[in-house]
Amino acid sequence: MSRARGITLGVGGAAVLLAALDAYVVVTVLIDIAADVDVPVGHLERATPIVTGFLLGYVAAMPLLGRLSDRYGRRPLIQACLAGFAAGSLITALAESIPVLVAGRTLQGIAGGALLPITMALIGDLWDARARPVALGVVGAAQELGSVLGPLYGAGLAALQVSLFGWELHGWRTIFWVNLPLTLLAAVVVHYGVPARREPPVRGGLDVTGGLLLAVALGLLVAGLYNPEPDKAVLPPWGLPCVVAGFAVFAGFVAWELRAPVRLLDLSGVPKRPLLATLGVSFVTGAALLVTLVDVQLVAQTLLGKDPVGGALVLTRFLVALAVAALLGGLLARRFGERPVAVAGLVLAAAGYFRIWQWPLELGAELTRVDVDLVVAGLGLGLVIAPVSSAVLRSLPAQRHGVASAAVVVARMMGMLLGLAGVSAWGFHRFQSLTAHLDTPLPFGIPAEEFTRKLAAYEAAVKAALHTEYSEIFLLTAVLCAAGAILALAMPGD
Repeated sequence: MSRARGITLGVGGAAVLLAALDAYVVVTVLIDIAADVDVPVGHLERATPIVTGFLLGYVAAMPLLGRLSDRYGRRPLIQACLAGFAAGSLITALAESIPVLVAGRTLQGIAGGALLPITMALIGDLWDARARPVALGVVGAAQELGSVLGPLYGAGLAALQVSLFGWELHGWRTIFWVNLPLTLLAAVVVHYGVPARREPPVRGGLDVTGGLLLAVALGLLVAGLYNPEPDKAVLPPWGLPCVVAGFAVFAGFVAWELRAPVRLLDLSGVPKRPLLATLGVSFVTGAALLVTLVDVQLVAQTLLGKDPVGGALVLTRFLVALAVAALLGGLLARRFGERPVAVAGLVLAAAGYFRIWQWPLELGAELTRVDVDLVVAGLGLGLVIAPVSSAVLRSLPAQRHGVASAAVVVARMMGMLLGLAGVSAWGFHRFQSLTAHLDTPLPFGIPAEEFTRKLAAYEAAVKAALHTEYSEIFLLTAVLCAAGAILALAMPGD
């Protein structure tokens, strides 16, 4: 690898990592963010768009903006995305309400989502077919590293007390203020490290219709699953029409992609069933991953009484196991093939989540079991990462590896987006239904001892309701992983 190409790869990988970190960075500080904008813990459903807004922008932008770089050049598009990412970070850092927060996070997602396919396209420009998979693997590793480091990165920055020119930075807003100098530095490095276009711009080749259909379908599904009043029903009044419309538009997207002259993912000459099964496994893995990142953190902060840093340390068991197994999965896939390793990983993950479903209410006395179960779930999901990417790359010719790698990430992000939205809709409704009969005790007109007793009983009932909600969410995740294991049986054979 030449020095110039090595610098380009490092710059592109760093930009992808920066965006990937922010996909997960709010997981450990979501409760703090909600409290800062006056969202009570009992109504965290109002804060979920902070996560889903980023993911929606990330997935919707990835197919289209990546292809725009064919027309306008890689370097200008990367710099435009970094500028958009910085603007989204600034809006988020200054936000004082949920709508402004969601707007900032969505802009971050749109800009960040485009960085991955643009970087992969850049690799396609500079590396030949033989060397390209290694470079793509580096960028893919940067993307995966974001899921491991993101929660810890967010908790660490939120815990810092930084004084800058007499201005005190602390709490969750530090995460987004820090993005500003990082993106500026990245833009400067991109200017000098990424080569300017030397060939004429590519005309045409942009599937705008397909990209818009996918974005609208995902937007309708997310809107239908978001319920600001979960005490009344699982879905809001507009929920079922939006979900039905979302599936209809997605069916239209599939029909368009089968007939369009230019497609987001060209599957011509490729066995479709094994490839789509592999992307389905990536979807399931993404859903299980983000549900775990969000809900284990909530369990740590609400049932174990941890602060964001303490919650991140609990989550570390899962994240370290995920990273170790991601490396191990690649080695095992080379020895035994992608399909058996993916099936085994999802079966192991299902077993881990089944044990998490059985966690007792008083978790403080069962911390060893918590550690073991999180490690088992992390090992299971981690084993799936490399076989999925390897199977997709093996299914498609080398000239389509960049698009194929992006498809794996898009499928996983779609799983995160829809999985979190769907499971949260169910979980928040269950919590509200379990606590609907509770009356918050007030310290007026009753003796202090009676108020203390009633308050303790109320808090115990809320804790039991949270435990039930989390348990059922992890049971759903176990079922999802078991279904993914069955789907993995249809992955490409050796």
